Amino acid sequence: MKVRSALTALALVVAPGAAVLGTATDAFAVTKISHSTATGMFRTIGITWSSSGGCSNRYNSTCTSFEQLNLATAQGAQTLKRASGCALNITGGTEVGHASGTYSHWNGYKLDYGKNTCVTSYIKNSFGYIGLRGDGAPQYRSGSGNIYADEGSHWDVLYYNCGGC
Repeated sequence: MKVRSALTALALVVAPGAAVLGTATDAFAVTKISHSTATGMFRTIGITWSSSGGCSNRYNSTCTSFEQLNLATAQGAQTLKRASGCALNITGGTEVGHASGTYSHWNGYKLDYGKNTCVTSYIKNSFGYIGLRGDGAPQYRSGSGNIYADEGSHWDVLYYNCGGC
């Protein structure tokens, strides 16, 4: 076993959920959950979800799916709900139709939330502004490192971790 592989494996065992330094091509294990598991987690805390198509098919862009969502992403939504006390409605999950990339909706790292005054105030007053994303969306970083991007009609949130769950 290569030293790098051994150190990476050790880091994941010793500090699960902690960031491990590596290159952009390194793949790290994440726990994937089903749509059913995610909706159960959201339902218990009062998070709602909706889709323009009224469906949950991952392969239909008008649906909102949580199939193959990262567990830490679902936990991050729960953390945001608890910390903010705001109504949260998820409008985008792991379905097709979002931008691609390693830390993408499809790969389970992102959720979209419908905007409301409570959520917007909480994000802007609690997290640090870090500048504009390449597409011009203003971004805010939480203390745990998750990124909240204001895409105008909704918040696009990138969860690297559960946000302190």
